[in-house]
Amino acid sequence: MHRNFIAALLLTVSGFAMATTPKEAEIEHLLAFVASSGCTFHRNGRDYDPASAADHLRLKLSRGGHYVNNADQFIDRLASESSWSGKEYTVTCNGQTSTSRQWLQRALAAFRATPGKD
Repeated sequence: MHRNFIAALLLTVSGFAMATTPKEAEIEHLLAFVASSGCTFHRNGRDYDPASAADHLRLKLSRGGHYVNNADQFIDRLASESSWSGKEYTVTCNGQTSTSRQWLQRALAAFRATPGKD
């Protein structure tokens, strides 16, 4: 658990250091948020830990990033459903399950509302 936290922290710091545009900063924030969430991700009938979920979303971004112009599109086009099966991704945190779309939209709204992040 301690190693996962350190890895997520390093990803967050390195992601912000590499992010050069607001779009990149928001997407990197979402990826770090996923990696450090402690939640269970459900994709195509299987459960995944946060690090695996973040890795999967990074892979989708590397392959399909040209379809994404901002963090909202990242959520809608890459992080909400399987491009293979069309099934919606869900996330379970503290016993509550929601779609990854709703969960990530809330995280993005909170990030955007954070004073001094710019």
